[in-house]
Amino acid sequence: MSANLPSSTAQEIDDAELVARTTRGELTAFEQLVDRHRPVVVRVAARIVGSDEAEDVSQDAFLRAFHRLHHFRGDAPFRSWLLRITHNAALDHLARRRPEPVDPETLDVEQNPSREPADRLEVRERIERLERKLRGLSAQHRTVLVLRDAEGLSYEEIAAITDAPIGSVKGRLHRARGEFIEMLRANTYDWELPR
Repeated sequence: MSANLPSSTAQEIDDAELVARTTRGELTAFEQLVDRHRPVVVRVAARIVGSDEAEDVSQDAFLRAFHRLHHFRGDAPFRSWLLRITHNAALDHLARRRPEPVDPETLDVEQNPSREPADRLEVRERIERLERKLRGLSAQHRTVLVLRDAEGLSYEEIAAITDAPIGSVKGRLHRARGEFIEMLRANTYDWELPR
């Protein structure tokens, strides 16, 4: 019967076990959770608050998660639960501070050392302009756009993270994409988008 587990992935099962071990007092189990999920938490935080503040927000998110671990019910993947905490920590941070730009060095862009310095500079400048445009979106729109299009999360996961109905998530994403495309169209140097 244990061979026919519900549609849980091995990582979800491992996460659930690590959560259970952490609540029993095994701090090394929580360290494993941090190691496993730190990259996505930092990425999401950086894209919401900027790279200069991403580490602080990530640490805050993990601290909040640790203190609230006994509230984790397991009816959603641990990653979704953790990203919801990250989202809330980032929004709290934005409420206290003005967002900073994401450092283009932290983005997953291949930097080919054989490229000409002028080409690398142009790519860097385009990324910086793109990040400025992304910061021009409201926090709600930026969040759903990053979680769906950059992180590839499902609508259900985003709804759980942002504590919004799926219809609202879809609507925000539609509006965010529309706003972002209009911002990109305003600068045809970077993007050749059809009208």
